[in-house]
Amino acid sequence: MSLKFGTSGLRGLSSDLEGPPAALYATAFARHLFDSGLARPGDTVLVGRDFRPSSPAIAAIVIGALRQAGLSPRDCGTVPTPALAHLGLRYGAASLMITGSHIPADRNGIKFYRPDGEIGKTDETAITTMAEAIAATGEPFQASAASASDASGEAEALFLERYAGLLPPGTLAGRRIGVFQHSTVARDLLVTVLAGFGAECVALGRSDTFIPVDTEAVSAETIDRMRGWAAEHRLDAIVSADGDGDRPLVADETGTPLRGDLLGLIAANFLDADVVVTPVTSNSGIEAAGSFSVLRTRVGSPFVIAAMEEAVAKGARTVVGFEANGGTLTATPCTVNGKVLAALPTRDSFLPVLAVLALAAPHRQSLSAVASSFSLPVAAAGRLEDFPVETSAALMAMLRSGPAALSAFLAPIGTPARISDIDGLRVTLADGRIIHLRPSGNAPEMRCYVEAATEEAAQALLEQGLALIRDWAARSK
Repeated sequence: MSLKFGTSGLRGLSSDLEGPPAALYATAFARHLFDSGLARPGDTVLVGRDFRPSSPAIAAIVIGALRQAGLSPRDCGTVPTPALAHLGLRYGAASLMITGSHIPADRNGIKFYRPDGEIGKTDETAITTMAEAIAATGEPFQASAASASDASGEAEALFLERYAGLLPPGTLAGRRIGVFQHSTVARDLLVTVLAGFGAECVALGRSDTFIPVDTEAVSAETIDRMRGWAAEHRLDAIVSADGDGDRPLVADETGTPLRGDLLGLIAANFLDADVVVTPVTSNSGIEAAGSFSVLRTRVGSPFVIAAMEEAVAKGARTVVGFEANGGTLTATPCTVNGKVLAALPTRDSFLPVLAVLALAAPHRQSLSAVASSFSLPVAAAGRLEDFPVETSAALMAMLRSGPAALSAFLAPIGTPARISDIDGLRVTLADGRIIHLRPSGNAPEMRCYVEAATEEAAQALLEQGLALIRDWAARSK
């Protein structure tokens, strides 16, 4: 079976999650909540989902299993993950989001939230152990679909209230912003939020068929579409999100995407953070790009959240986290324009979108000018899809087998000077360029991240890195 916890939640093939497995993991989660004293029988639990074809059936099975386990589920429908988590924090209720995020439609997953926020690695282990124990006993449990009372309106209303007044009235007046709606559950709320600050929104690319949009490695096809829309509609920006609305996508007036870690950096400055937590894959120039200290982690929201909690425990005033995909988290309340923004320690796409648009607004700067004002190394990322997990593991084992093996592998592009093994292998070459090789934590993909002095050099290094991986895999068959 393909199901396993990755960088954010349980993931696997839809066919492996539908039916009894979904009920099994929902039951295991409920029992973990009871055993941990985080919930009692009869407590409310929230369930949301994305637009992929398998999500409604999986959500119905999860609702039935949660009710049978002794909880009182409420159905939040198709809602962004940060909106579901925000409602859960307000209620003090656990929640589950049925989503595969940005991965293809034949895959799906479940994101789990405790009453106090997103689960951590310890919780993942406990849920997995509980699921295995239930399965091992052969204990009968029904995989019966069920419905629940509708809480979608509450989730959306509370999320809109969160961002109302965050920017001064009319901040985006005169701005023409395209909203790439595709199949993200954030598509309508994005329009509502942006229009509320005066933007003229142009709906683009809405689809009834699920489209996997990876905001960290935007496809060439998506970039071409955005560039065409930017010219056709004379847009100042294009915004979007991934399938469950927790990763932002922002393109400038030419339709060229801004890096996700740049969006997170802008959000951290917008919130006047004194501590920033971000994975090792985020741009190496972040440490010098604000008046904050930076903590680096492994890739995945649980690692970012754990480091944020440590910073809060040590007395940090304003703690903000973000991933290289731009999803932004807050571990402390933040005050902006006199509005107190409650902590939301899960990835959110709306905050970084508003932060970058607000930065450009006062002097009507273009987003390309905003991006170029940050003296960060040029970064790029790419991935090889349908790359077997076993092949990724073999490649990483070879690269870690010794300096000679790594040097031989990278010889066509440069000489290693420094190596970080926090998550994957991040290699600084003798000429200062960076190449980072890392298997995906939640899909059969091999990822490559690079940094260089110019756009051309970064793209060339990325193409070389992906080619090295591809050629090695072909030779190893």
